[in-house]
Amino acid sequence: MRIPVTLRVVFLALLVAVAGCSRFGKKGDPSETLPVDQLYQEAKTAMVDGNLTRATHLYERLIARFPFGPYTEQSQLELAYVQYKDHKEEDAYSAVNRFIKTYPTHKHIDYAYYLRGLINFNRSGGLLERYIDRDQSKRDQGFSQQSFDDFGELVRRYPASPYSADARQRMIYLRNNMAQAELNIALYYLRREAYVAASNRAEHLVETYQQTPQIGDALAIMAESYKRLGQDKLADDARRVLQTNFPEHPYLAGKWPPKRHFWKRIVPFVNRG
Repeated sequence: MRIPVTLRVVFLALLVAVAGCSRFGKKGDPSETLPVDQLYQEAKTAMVDGNLTRATHLYERLIARFPFGPYTEQSQLELAYVQYKDHKEEDAYSAVNRFIKTYPTHKHIDYAYYLRGLINFNRSGGLLERYIDRDQSKRDQGFSQQSFDDFGELVRRYPASPYSADARQRMIYLRNNMAQAELNIALYYLRREAYVAASNRAEHLVETYQQTPQIGDALAIMAESYKRLGQDKLADDARRVLQTNFPEHPYLAGKWPPKRHFWKRIVPFVNRG
């Protein structure tokens, strides 16, 4: 006996309904029925408890169901934070930029700028690097520069923000780290007897990253490179500046060329947010 087409359609519909119930529970996904205040509290609790997957889902449902209002505004900012903590940097960066553009006068806009800096501060090329102590100056410095600019914008716009003090400390760390990256490159050229490239890179460091710990080493590279190139006046000038500002530098004592680990390494920034 053949089952009528209509009955088969009804049977399939029932199967789909049962599958839906088995996935979301007897009453379906609660995030689809909760009022906005309760839904926000559920998302907030999940975030505080470290259940980042659930928090992301709940914040996204709140934003989708309630496009406007204070809960939605705060949820967009907290969603960006949850994505940042979940190492979804691209999503987090897009979310926080969207928040800044949409709510430029929000009461927590200073934190949005701070979070944007944090996202780039902690961004890396791979998962393994998050758990291994590596010399940060040997990485691509693009994200470091972006993070430096993001923190700088926070400090300029909101100097009295409670986040500005930490941002300034991170800027110092980032600036020193970028200077170390330039120093590494200059030293690389020096070891390979590419003296023009070495002196140019060291000079760029001195001009761009003033008052960083790497200035003395950069001046030593300039003095040595100019000497090897036969530019005695430039070599003497660099050596004189080095003598005036860093009288204890090993280069002045004839300890040259440096061993591979002669150059100071930046101390890792402990507070990673």
